[in-house]
Amino acid sequence: MSGLYVTGTDTGIGKTVASAALLHALRMRSLRAVGMKPLASGCEAGEQGWRNEDALALLAASDPRPAYDDLNPYALPAPLAPEIAAREAGVAIDPARLDAAFARLRAQADHVVVEGVGGWAAPLSATLDQADLARRWELPVVLVVGLRLGCINHARLTARAIAADGLPLLGWIANEVDPAMARLEENLALLQDRLHAPCLGRIPHRPQAEAAQRGALLRLPADFARPGAPAPLLRA
Repeated sequence: MSGLYVTGTDTGIGKTVASAALLHALRMRSLRAVGMKPLASGCEAGEQGWRNEDALALLAASDPRPAYDDLNPYALPAPLAPEIAAREAGVAIDPARLDAAFARLRAQADHVVVEGVGGWAAPLSATLDQADLARRWELPVVLVVGLRLGCINHARLTARAIAADGLPLLGWIANEVDPAMARLEENLALLQDRLHAPCLGRIPHRPQAEAAQRGALLRLPADFARPGAPAPLLRA
């Protein structure tokens, strides 16, 4: 096992926040950890080309710092679903290009934290799903659950989809995206009871918190932090 694939119950539930925290959690164990955002839409043009805010956050949390083009091989301008954004930009998503970038990242780090797009079933292209990347790179999945109304349904459906795709679910992270959520503790208890995978931590709603502070809140399985350890297969 050389990393993990971070997915979410939906878009806008804090995959980047959780991914950056995971990078710091790994670094706190004296491991080299780098992030990757294979496809990112909603990028802005700069002196060095198109750049994505989420990808830059992963870059800042990485040690060592990889080349941006390896961390984010496809930076797409339009803030749309990646498949549509790529079509609008006249870009064809080449899996070989993604494989090469991942290989370069893996060569310089103990673990690569790959952040997906949207929810688990959001496609990357007409012929490439997120499950395909996690499978070809042999990455277990971490599910980020945005704590808001409807999260129990979304989390259970996503966990079942991950299992149906034959991928191991390493665990899940609770992210408090709605500070006004009613009965938050009761919802969290139901998630812990219904999701048959360990909760790796809970990220409070503190917008000004540093990624390293959030990383200190996560609890990674001991085997995961050892490079080369096999991923546990946990049934959803």
